[in-house]
Amino acid sequence: MIKIAVCGAAGRMGQRIITSIIEAEGVEFSGALERPGHPAIGQDAALLAGCGKQDVLITDNLNAVVAGCDVLIDFTTPKVSLKNLEVCALLKKSIVIGSTGFTPEERAFASELTKDIPAVLAPNMSVGVNVCFKVLKDVAKTLGDDFDVEIVELHHNKKKDSPSGTAVRMGEVVAEALGRDYNKVANYHREGICGERTKEEIGMQTVRGGDIVGEHTVYFIGMGERIEISHRAMTRDMFSRGSVRAAKWVVGKTPGLYDMQDVLGLK
Repeated sequence: MIKIAVCGAAGRMGQRIITSIIEAEGVEFSGALERPGHPAIGQDAALLAGCGKQDVLITDNLNAVVAGCDVLIDFTTPKVSLKNLEVCALLKKSIVIGSTGFTPEERAFASELTKDIPAVLAPNMSVGVNVCFKVLKDVAKTLGDDFDVEIVELHHNKKKDSPSGTAVRMGEVVAEALGRDYNKVANYHREGICGERTKEEIGMQTVRGGDIVGEHTVYFIGMGERIEISHRAMTRDMFSRGSVRAAKWVVGKTPGLYDMQDVLGLK
């Protein structure tokens, strides 16, 4: 039985992850973590999530939660995730990170911390989105440089990072397939007399509003034709189920930094 703990246990995503753990086979909900001073500390985490009492109380004791689990699931922020990753590395525990907004330097640090433990870090745990990553790679390679690439992403008005980690990863996948450096060709802003679109650039547009869970569309636009590859999330459950799937997969793996493509066998 794999013991899974959850960081950010009182949040919307944390509660859905707890529900998915309790519903899944072969796993046990072992720990619930929140930031110091959070009003939910001391409450039964599963009861708060609407799953019925499980006698797992929310705490701010990171070391105790990590020590009592086999794998920690973390959907928080890059700063918090890296701190949790450091403790997991120290205690030789696995971790699944779904936080978004990592800088290249933060990702490099995460990779450094996983020399002795296996970890999954993915901007999106959805099976469908990760299939899209594979499809985008194949489509971009086939179309080549004859099609302009634009990406539009929509999320709820509470999302803190922009563009989304998923949109950035989509851009990176396309850029890699086309032999481009995403960090050099990504165009996040157009305003005024900005000149003609370059052949190499990948446009990135962001929409925020209401309670949109997450929508991503990649446009391949050619002369007289257009291909659109879209993914729409209707519920957070697909992310929570994917994170539990990743948690079950990563325990016992060779140390290193993995993503959902590894988990799903898409590489």
